[in-house]
Amino acid sequence: MTNIRFRAALGRVASYAPTPVASTGEPPRPLSANETPHGPLPGVLEAIAAAGAAVNRYPDARCRELTGAIARFHGVDAGRVLVGGGSVALLQALFQAFGEVGDEVVYAWRSFELYAELAELAGLRSVQVPLADGVHDLAAMADRVTPSTRMVVVCNPNNPTGTVVTREEIRAFLARVPSDCLVVLDEAYIEYTRAAGAGSGVDLLQEYGNLVVLRTFSKAYGLAGLRVGYLLAAADVVTQLDKPCLPYAVNTLAQRAAEVALGLQEELALRVEATVAERTRVREALLALGLPVPEAQGNFVWIGLGGDAVEFGRWCMARGVAVRAFAGEGVRVTMGTVRDNDVFLEAVAGWAGVPGRAAGRHSGEAMAGVDV
Repeated sequence: MTNIRFRAALGRVASYAPTPVASTGEPPRPLSANETPHGPLPGVLEAIAAAGAAVNRYPDARCRELTGAIARFHGVDAGRVLVGGGSVALLQALFQAFGEVGDEVVYAWRSFELYAELAELAGLRSVQVPLADGVHDLAAMADRVTPSTRMVVVCNPNNPTGTVVTREEIRAFLARVPSDCLVVLDEAYIEYTRAAGAGSGVDLLQEYGNLVVLRTFSKAYGLAGLRVGYLLAAADVVTQLDKPCLPYAVNTLAQRAAEVALGLQEELALRVEATVAERTRVREALLALGLPVPEAQGNFVWIGLGGDAVEFGRWCMARGVAVRAFAGEGVRVTMGTVRDNDVFLEAVAGWAGVPGRAAGRHSGEAMAGVDV
């Protein structure tokens, strides 16, 4: 134990902990991290291999080719695009750049678990507004905005509940938020959204200069292992936000892979539709068992199990399926392959917590010491 004095904030946050897995036997089916079960899109691996010839050189610090491709894809000026090492890295820069120590950031809860940690580390005060039946309560969030609020974050679709708010609800919300307060739409799962009236906030960027839209290549595009994301915002926001971003944060392979993947929209659409179909199938099966599952719009479903969440997570892990359990709240289950999902549903069918099934505990059958 050293005598080093760390920042007090470090004592109030925990390191991010992925769902633990068993150390023996076959690896569990990975339904805990919202990854796509599909491999890289056609041509991406070849592009990565070709780009590998230049890894003795630093990557393009400005990600110019990828930035230009994103700008063309969205029909915006390249000065309104900022690429980063995953959307989480850009979120970290946002929390650092827009607010002084003690200022407020408003977001829903439960939502993406890293919002709280990023706020704490940046010295911002979190204002967490409860979800309403698993959905962002935008009216309540607008009510909580004060002169000390520097940023509001809306995760849409929401992680982990999978619910969405519509474009018109977002527009009405933006109309209530002061123009000097940043509104960040975290759209990591927007490609999977099929709800009527829902959609991206990109179309609202011209109308609202305080709007930022975050995207990632980690989910639908299948590049989670390369860590690349981007945001769209007003040019002056991008200019300021570039300052806390680490230089050369997006490696050469990631830049090239993302550029190629962005140009494969037809192939991407087929894979997304396959995931949406599985999401529908799994949700309907869970509803048929009497489990509480809100309408899902990401590549995952949410089961509101309350105090049974951790036990259910252990039950699934013991049957070879890794899911993400949030103690006292619920369980998030990523859509995997058809077989992955079938194995998960088989595990659910055998769980005593299913409504109407005889009560009983399975902790003796679960893996001892697994903390999900």
